[in-house]
Amino acid sequence: MQVTVESTGALERKLRVELPVERIEQEVDTRLKSVGKNAKIKGFRPGKVPAKVVKQRYGKQVREEVLADLMQKSYTDAVIQEKLNPAGAPQIEQEDDGKSFAYTATLEVMPEVTLKGLDKIKIEKPDVSIEDADLDAMIEKLRQQKASWKEVERASKKGDRVVCDFVGELKGEPIDGGTGNNVPVILGDGQMLPDFESGLTGVKAGEEKSFKVKFPKDYHAEDLQGQKVDFKVSVQTVEEQELPAVDDAFAESFGVTEGGIERFRKDVLENMEREAAQKTKADLREQVMEGLLEANEIEIPNTLKHQEMHSMQHDAMQRMGIEDHSQAPPMESFADAAEKRVRLGLLLRQLITDEKMTLDAARLRAHVEEMCAGYESSDEMVEMYMNNPDVVKRVEPMALEQMAVDWLIEHGKVKTKKVTFTEYMDS
Repeated sequence: MQVTVESTGALERKLRVELPVERIEQEVDTRLKSVGKNAKIKGFRPGKVPAKVVKQRYGKQVREEVLADLMQKSYTDAVIQEKLNPAGAPQIEQEDDGKSFAYTATLEVMPEVTLKGLDKIKIEKPDVSIEDADLDAMIEKLRQQKASWKEVERASKKGDRVVCDFVGELKGEPIDGGTGNNVPVILGDGQMLPDFESGLTGVKAGEEKSFKVKFPKDYHAEDLQGQKVDFKVSVQTVEEQELPAVDDAFAESFGVTEGGIERFRKDVLENMEREAAQKTKADLREQVMEGLLEANEIEIPNTLKHQEMHSMQHDAMQRMGIEDHSQAPPMESFADAAEKRVRLGLLLRQLITDEKMTLDAARLRAHVEEMCAGYESSDEMVEMYMNNPDVVKRVEPMALEQMAVDWLIEHGKVKTKKVTFTEYMDS
C-alpha cells in the first residue's frame, strides 16, 4: 500500500492510497471460490459449478465488495499511519483502470488547539443582595397574580381593566386583526398600543368613543407601519383591581399549608435566591465563553459546522412543531451560531484534556441536584435521574463542561460588583 498526503487547505487533506492489484485479485479469487461452494446455478450441482461460470455470474459483484472492504480498511490504516485526526467522513474518488487501483480521500482534520490567554479573561461577578424592599416587591407581583376585578361606575384610570368591543379602520376599510369583542384591556399594562390605552382612559361603562391610534414604524404588519387608524370603541365595563390581603389565606393559595405567611415569605426568598444564582451562573458562563473565544481564534472543520447547523435546524423544527422539511428554517440562518458552538466545543474539550479533568460521582450528583432544585419532589427526581443510565449519559458532558467553566472563572480576572436583586433581574 502506497500512501501520499497533500495539504489543500488549513484543515483539508488529500490522501491518495494505491493498492497492489495482486492483493485485490487474490482476495477476489478467494471469495469467488467460497461463493462457488454454495452457488446454485441451473444445470450444475451445488459445489460443482466451474470457476469460469462463477466468475461470469458473480465476478463483478464480488470485485465491488472486495474493493469496498479494502478501501475501508486501507483508509483506516493510512489515517493511522499518517497520524491524521479526521473531523468526519471523507469524499472518495476511485482510479481503477483494471491494471492498477488507487483512490483519493478528501477529508478535513481536527485543528491542533493550543490554548492561550486564559488568565487574562475578564469576568464581572455580580454580588446580588436581596433587600426587604426586593422581597416586598416580589410579593406584590404575586398579589397581582391573585387579584380579582370589581365593576365600578366611575371613569377609568391607570390600573383599571376596561372590557370593550372595538373596530379599527384605515381609510374606511377594516384592518386585519382590528376587530374585537369583550376584550379586556388593563390600562398601563402595555398590552395594547399607547394611543389605544390612552383612548380608553377616562371612559365609563356603556360609553361609545372614537379615536385615532398611530402604529409604530416597525410594526409587524407592513401595511400599518406608521399609519393612523380610526378606532370605534364600545365600553362594556370598567373594573378596578382588588388585591388579596397578605395573610395566611394568601400563603395557602400558593400551596403553603403550614407556617402561614412567615413560611411563605421564606419560600419566596429562597426562590429569589435560586433565580439570582441561576442568572449569575448563566451570566458568568456567557462572559467566560466570550473571553475564551476572543483569546483563541481557531480554524474549524466545515464538516463539524455543517453537522451543527443541521442539528440546530432539527431542534428548531421540533420546537416549532414543523415536520415538513420544506417549511424548516433555512440552514444558513444557523451558520454563525453553529460556528460559535463548534469553536467553543473544541476549546473546552482541549481545556478538559490539558487539565486532565474527570467527573466523579459526587460532582455528577451535585449537577443533577442543581438541575432538579425548585421542583416540589426534587429528591425523588434526583434519584430517578441518577438511576437512569440514559439520563446520566446526557448529563455527564454538561457537568464536565461546567467544570471547565468553573476552572476558567477561578483562573480569570474576576471583579465583583454589588447589585440589588431588582436591579440585577431587570437588567
